[in-house]
Order: sequence, then structure tokens, then C-alpha cells
Amino acid sequence: MDPIIRLHPQDDVVIARQQLLSGAKLESENLTVRGLIPPGHKVATRKISKGEPVRRYNQIIGFATADIEAGAHVHTQNLGMGAEGGAFARDYAIGVDAKPTEYVKTPRTFKGIVRADGRVATRNYLGILTSVNCSATAARAIASHFDRETHPEALAAFPNVDGVVALTMGSGCGMGNTGEGIDMLRRTLSGYARHVNFCGVLMVGLGCETNQISDLLTAEHLSENPLFQTFNIQETGGTKKTVQKGIELIKKMLPHANNVVRTEVPISHLVLGLQCGGSDGYSGISANPALGVAVDMLVQHGATAILSETPEIYGAEHLLTRRAASREVAEKLIERIHWWEDYCARNQGEMNNNPSAGNKAGGLTTILEKSLGAVAKGGTMRLEAVYEYAQPVTAKGFVYMDTPGYDPVSATGQVAGGATMICFTTGRGSAYGCSPSPSIKLSTNNALWQRQSEDIDINCGEIVDSGMTIQEKGAQIFELIIKVASGERTKSELHGYGQNEFVPWQVGAVM
Repeated sequence: MDPIIRLHPQDDVVIARQQLLSGAKLESENLTVRGLIPPGHKVATRKISKGEPVRRYNQIIGFATADIEAGAHVHTQNLGMGAEGGAFARDYAIGVDAKPTEYVKTPRTFKGIVRADGRVATRNYLGILTSVNCSATAARAIASHFDRETHPEALAAFPNVDGVVALTMGSGCGMGNTGEGIDMLRRTLSGYARHVNFCGVLMVGLGCETNQISDLLTAEHLSENPLFQTFNIQETGGTKKTVQKGIELIKKMLPHANNVVRTEVPISHLVLGLQCGGSDGYSGISANPALGVAVDMLVQHGATAILSETPEIYGAEHLLTRRAASREVAEKLIERIHWWEDYCARNQGEMNNNPSAGNKAGGLTTILEKSLGAVAKGGTMRLEAVYEYAQPVTAKGFVYMDTPGYDPVSATGQVAGGATMICFTTGRGSAYGCSPSPSIKLSTNNALWQRQSEDIDINCGEIVDSGMTIQEKGAQIFELIIKVASGERTKSELHGYGQNEFVPWQVGAVM
């Protein structure tokens, strides 16, 4: 195969499919390589003068910070965001690419768990939440009593229960009792307390924290019932009594949780969160667009897909506004972009701080380049709605949720909003799982698959190296989504990931 990949006729760069040595001839581009260029990195196809924009995907990914010769490596040493930090004009062209969804005539089904209220789960857990960091140890002790590896007898009589998990956090106090920070935390906890993949939930507090459980219940219109119980350490009489009380309450919930069966239901009940982490130069070529194909298929079957990570769509948001179902939807997305610009400014940061060291080692240079690849996860369907962090997702189809780019925080918001599954692409090898929603991992390149296949569910490197089409791989992802939704375990579930990856977004002052 050609050692390079050209993504668009108007691009100023091509992507190395393999390591390129200085002096190598690139016949398809009539180029001679200048210097060593790692796989996944960019090669200039023409001489680029300092200050000129550089295009990949036929979109601006940055501006030359020095003169670049044809055949040279284009990366951090000669490409940046520009004098204005990447704030070049983007044509938002609201709605010009929005098109009505063409739904399939015979929707596919999966084996889901239908709850009493008609919602459909992909998993069947009992959960233990905390209102504050101070009750985290007690919550974990309750859950550990039901761990299948260390205490197999505890759940032996309940084969239909996927497990008992403790989702603890480092917040809940040292913050204002009103305002954006606590509102967001309560919204997140409420989303998990109501999550369809939990049959029952305990919420454990300390007693004197800012995030009082009683105030959370009032603000989020929650009330106790046999499958939603709350209590705190100070009123119960200490840690040991709290742990014992929690164990007894879980034991009472187990028979009800076990009384479920999987039945065939339309995949329109699925809500899929889209994530990418440890991205590389291949992410926007293989795994992300292939996932986008699967997303289009899901939407055509009536399901919902949530794109997120606002710092990782920065510079590519105009590709989403063009697909907005209305001006209101587009303007809400633009408003969130402006919120992030202000958020970075007041914290003396910048949007281009987002690409990590691993991203750059994998070939990504600027946040503009990373974002253009990340947006590909969202497919091509119309953008139906934009949500703030952890808001309940009620719209069907392709939607957006404002979250940070940090994967655990972002996915926590999606699950709080109702995501019953996560699809997570990675080029460097992110280790991640998510309770109570299973997470499918997709590798962007064959080298990662060969090195870390025990963590990866599906390899998209075949698009880069084996000639498989994006559409073929997207169809494979679609089929795997149905299998996992029906109960097939993902690699991250088999490794026990999920409880430590619950990370609510903390905004505002820590007092």
C-alpha cells in the first residue's frame, strides 16, 4: 500500500502510514521525504510560508510558525494556532447540511431489560452513591461485601444481577451551597440515582457536608422508596454500623433486582455516549469515522447518540452548526464554545492546551486538528439538541452534551444524562471502563491492537493497513453494539473497570 494517506485533494499535508525515512520517495505525491517522520504524522506536500494556514480534511488545522519545505515533517516545531489563538473566522452556516433522517423500515432489536416505567436497560446493577468524599470508604466497604471475586457466595443466588458497585467522588463539601458547582453535582448524582441500568441505589452521606442529601432530594425531585435508600454516617452511629446497614439494605434489594429477564426490544431504546481518549494521527482516519458510520445506523433505527468533549470540537464546531436542526440548537452550541473560551481565559489557560503529550506523540499538533478528527465520531445525521453537563437527554437522534475533554469527567456527564452504553476510540491505548454502562473500546491502528488487544474490543487499524472500508468497519461496530447491549461483556468489564471512573465535573471555587 502507499506509505502515505491523502485525505482531501486540497490538503497541504499527507499522513504517514508507516515510519518514513529521510530521502524516501513518495511517488503518489512526487515528493522526497526530509527527515524522519513517525507513523501517523504529517508530511508537507508543498512549500508553506510562515503565517500561511495549513489544511487537513480540507479544514484549517493551524498556521505555519516557520517556513516549511515540501516533504518536511509538519508538527509542533513549525505549526501553531496562529497569532489570535486559532480564532479565525468559521462559517457556521446554520442548518445548511441538516437533512431529515431516513429511518429504516424494519428496525433491529436487542435483548434488553425492560423496567416497570418502560425504560430499557443494558445492564442490571445495584449502586452505592455518596453525597460527599467523606462517605467514600464506607460506600466501598458495602460494595466489597458483594464482590464476586472475593465473596462469591454473596451473589451466588442472584445470577441476573450484574454486580454491586460503589461510585465515590472527591467532592460534596468545601463548596458553595448554591450556584453552578453544586447544581451540577446534584444533577450528576440525580442522573445516576435514576439511571435505568441501576435496579436499586443507596446514597450514603456523612451528615454535615454542604451537599446535604435532603437538599439534593428536594432540588432534584427525588424521593425514597424500597429501591432508593439514603442515610448518613453520623446519624447511623459510625462507619461500622453504616457499612452493616448498607449491606442489609442491599440484601433486601437483591431478590427484586434478580427478578428480571432480557427480552427483544427495538434498538431505538439505546442511548450511546461517544468518547475518544489517547487520540493519535489515525483517530480521524479510522476509528472515529467508522464509529460515525455506526452512529448514523443507530440514528436511522431511532436510537440516540451523544457527542461531547467541547474542548475537543473547538475549531470544528462549524461542522456541527451546519447540521443543526434549528437556529436555537446551533446558537446553544456556539454559546457553550464561548463559555469555554471565557473559562480558559479566567483560569489563565488556552484552548490549545488540550492536546496531551500522548496526542502529540501520536501525530496530533493543535486542538484544531484533534477536533476535526473527534467530530467524525458524530456521523452525518442532523444535530437535534444541545445539553449542558449531566442534563437528562430526552431527544432522539444525534445530540450534543457540553463536557470537558477529560474522558472520565465527560463520560460521567453522558451517563448521568442517560447513556446506557459508551463507545470509546483510542490510538494510544486508554484504559477505561464505566459503571453502570458498558464501554466498547476501539483501536485506531494495528500496532495498538497487537500491543494491547486485551483492552480493545474492536480494531479499526484495518482501515489504515488492510484496505477495509470505513463503511465495513462501521457495520462491524454496529453489530458489536447490539451484542454488548444484549449482555455480551466488554474487555473493560472483564477487567473490572468502572467504579473508579466516576468523576463528576467540579466547577467553581473549592472553599
